[in-house]
Amino acid sequence: MASDVPIHGDQPVVASASGQLVHKELSTVAFERTRMPMVLTDARQPNYPMVIANQAFLDLTGYAADELLGHNCRMLQGEGTSPAAIAEIRHAVAGERDVDVELLNYRKDGTPFWNQLHLSPIFDDDGQIAYYFGSQIDVTAYRKVQALEASEHRLLMEVDHRAKNVLAIVDSIVRLSNTDNAAAYASAVQQRVHSLAQAHALLSSEAWQAVDIRKIVEAQISRYVGSNISLTGPVVLVSPKMVQPLSLIIHELAVNALTHGSLSRPGEGRLLITWASGTGSEDDRLHFSWDERGGKPAARNAGGFGTVILGALIEKQLSGSITRNWRDDGVTIDLDVLRK
Repeated sequence: MASDVPIHGDQPVVASASGQLVHKELSTVAFERTRMPMVLTDARQPNYPMVIANQAFLDLTGYAADELLGHNCRMLQGEGTSPAAIAEIRHAVAGERDVDVELLNYRKDGTPFWNQLHLSPIFDDDGQIAYYFGSQIDVTAYRKVQALEASEHRLLMEVDHRAKNVLAIVDSIVRLSNTDNAAAYASAVQQRVHSLAQAHALLSSEAWQAVDIRKIVEAQISRYVGSNISLTGPVVLVSPKMVQPLSLIIHELAVNALTHGSLSRPGEGRLLITWASGTGSEDDRLHFSWDERGGKPAARNAGGFGTVILGALIEKQLSGSITRNWRDDGVTIDLDVLRK
């Protein structure tokens, strides 16, 4: 109710459609003074116009009494109001029954707010519907809290999932790295964890979104700049959960090439890295080729981390396969793995 509506004696009043002052007993006092926004619509008139509105309702909507009274409550609706919520209200009114619904309404200045609306019919002595009583609760802040809690829950679940993935990889590194020499073991583990850290930094820089395979490869072979390395392939995005295991695989291939293969003799050997995404029903896959030429003769090492952990990563985490084609001057390693 507008602030300029007069008070008769000590009796509070409510605004009526006729502009007259309607004195009530305790029910009137309660209606006016309650902090809950309330409105009364006339069910005997076309379009159910508002005939009484309390001050809390005026404060909530930003309208003055003379701007509301005589109009239908749908004036509070806007482009964001759910058609389903409107249909639910219309159906309840047609059936002359109570309804509780949450919908997006708009204040006079256009500010949206979430309204927990309750409508209840009021019948006269003859059992005919005379009015509809409506109460509103602004649940905008509650909605924001719900959205924040849901967002925080999703974030915690994602962090938990990522942490478990990384720890699973680290566990594999620790268990399967060669332990014949303590110093060599410590160095190998440290390098592999560093590889994961590089992958994590890349994911962070990409806001934990899908990452182009070229960036993944470059992050793992950046220390070998100056070597005869060629990268060829289109933009192929790899999902965040695949980035770390794939990074570790590339790290292992690079270390093996540096120790036994084409990168062991700078200037003599060549490394050709190519990739492409699958097509059609295999659009979620990545075809990756690691082709070493020259340098030392290819070492067909059947043991150690290279074969054991690569197989575990490729088969279990990337649902893929690995094939090796040995030649006198090198080796071609083809990977077919999930990228999504």
